[in-house]
Amino acid sequence: MSNETPKVTGIGGIFFRAKDSKAIKEWYGNNLGLAIDDYGSAIEFRNANRPDEINYLRWSPFDEKTEYFNPSTKQFMINYRVQNIEALVKNLKANGVTIVDEIVEYEYGKFVHIMDPEGNKIELWEPIDIVFTRMGGSTTK
Repeated sequence: MSNETPKVTGIGGIFFRAKDSKAIKEWYGNNLGLAIDDYGSAIEFRNANRPDEINYLRWSPFDEKTEYFNPSTKQFMINYRVQNIEALVKNLKANGVTIVDEIVEYEYGKFVHIMDPEGNKIELWEPIDIVFTRMGGSTTK
């Protein structure tokens, strides 16, 4: 039986604003070897508890004028991989944490956004990594 304690299990993504997101993706690809796609880079790693399972972290520069980070005005947003997102959001609400939106579900997982006390928007993601594995494509390893 798996542990379903509502909590963060890792980093799911690192997002930041860039003056020229296309150029910065190319720079990271050319100079640091990231496998670049339209969204940045999918960084592949293995799940410590299930080593046969491939997991992904999304590295992604956004346009400096993106509204995706709103209401935060910060340059970065971190995406945390979580388990049991519904129970986690319930706990966060009980603790008075600002929940920015409702949980949304896609083929590749569930998402919700919260704010920390210093105005950082945080994206929480309960992933379904197998969807990305089936899609294929270049990844940073």
